[in-house]
Amino acid sequence: MEFLVNIKIQWPQSLAAAEKAHIIAAERARAAELAASGHLVRIWRVPCQTANWGIWKAGDATELHDIISGLPAHPWMTDIDVIALARHPSDPVSAQGSET
Repeated sequence: MEFLVNIKIQWPQSLAAAEKAHIIAAERARAAELAASGHLVRIWRVPCQTANWGIWKAGDATELHDIISGLPAHPWMTDIDVIALARHPSDPVSAQGSET
């Protein structure tokens, strides 16, 4: 299954800069692992916000929940919106793949 996911992060002002840098580095490393395993397909930053949109793949919503809740920055994720996606018959990418 594919999911469109919006994640907003709110860092506490009391969080030390070094700790925040460590969490961000761990988050990037985990994102690279998830991309390599096919779970994180694409991710975009939202300009002027501490937020992102991504396309994620998981077997089901429970697996996606487990993946996202295991992210290093999860404790600071204040708002997570998940939309399950289904194929559309007019999707240009799907149409290209079916012309073989």
